[in-house]
Amino acid sequence: MADMKAGKTGEARGAGEESSGPPEPASGPLRSWLAAFPFIASIASVAGIYAAVSDRLPEPIATHFHGLDGRADGYSSAQGLLTGTLIATLVLGVGLGVLVRLRSTAPGIRWSISLGWGVATLLGALTSVTLLDNAGVTDAAEVRLRLWQVAAAVAAAVLCGALGWLLAGPDRRPQTQPAGGRAQRLALARGETAGWSRSISSPLLVITSVVLLAVSVAVAFTPGRLAAVVLFLSVPMVGALASVRVTVDRRGLALASTLVPYPFRRIRLDRVEEATSRRIVPLVDFGGWGYRVRPGRSGLVLRSGDGLVLRLTNGREFVVTVDDAATAAALVNTYLDRARERQGD
Repeated sequence: MADMKAGKTGEARGAGEESSGPPEPASGPLRSWLAAFPFIASIASVAGIYAAVSDRLPEPIATHFHGLDGRADGYSSAQGLLTGTLIATLVLGVGLGVLVRLRSTAPGIRWSISLGWGVATLLGALTSVTLLDNAGVTDAAEVRLRLWQVAAAVAAAVLCGALGWLLAGPDRRPQTQPAGGRAQRLALARGETAGWSRSISSPLLVITSVVLLAVSVAVAFTPGRLAAVVLFLSVPMVGALASVRVTVDRRGLALASTLVPYPFRRIRLDRVEEATSRRIVPLVDFGGWGYRVRPGRSGLVLRSGDGLVLRLTNGREFVVTVDDAATAAALVNTYLDRARERQGD
């Protein structure tokens, strides 16, 4: 059996594939610290404001507000608010920093850093405003969170997100084989078999999982503990699609989460008419990211770029965005040719 897998990560290398090379040495640490910086600044700001007003806070303090007049309808201890915010901010900052350190040049990391700057700013600003509004009052029911304060926090988050995007610099485009057109066949000897495997990941889904985890921890310190449980249970469902192993062999295509090795989607070879590769733009082709179903096509689209496209016998298409899709398509077509030859004998 001709094994196409190589390297520590088990990612496949097809015939004629050229490695894009490791990330630039300085880019990983620099980008990871850039990603973590707004969370460090947010923790420092919130801790500083708490230290300045802690002796003037009522017990409990108002922590949740509703309506246009910002009337308080939820309360907790000042320590609870501080602890929940600091834990959520720390988890988000460490999670994003580690992600960026490991995949500093992956597509979408620039937007992940931008999102992190916005989230850290919004979380820190709203917590700081809440502490300041509670300072000096004797009854927390009197506290109001004004609409202009929320608008100012959102505007600051947008501006900081834009600043993070500019500071992160452009993502390096992965070097892949040209996509488009009819895929070539692989030169396999008669009776020889081969397998192809690649892993794909979505920084956006990783960030979403971390955000859900952090929010569930923060909400757990408030009266809304049921919401915290629901948010916590959604973390593994989102995280399962954050990293997926794509495998092509003589049986067809299989998709399995790297967290749960059993395939959650399998397309047998006898359901495939032909395989090709082409560039996929999730928003244009599927209206978004994730596991998508559209009229005439479906698929797993975690990023823009090279995609394996299977034209099925029922006329629909199944798409997976993955590096080196041309080699995967060529292997599928090779097995399809063999199957048709056996049927013709």
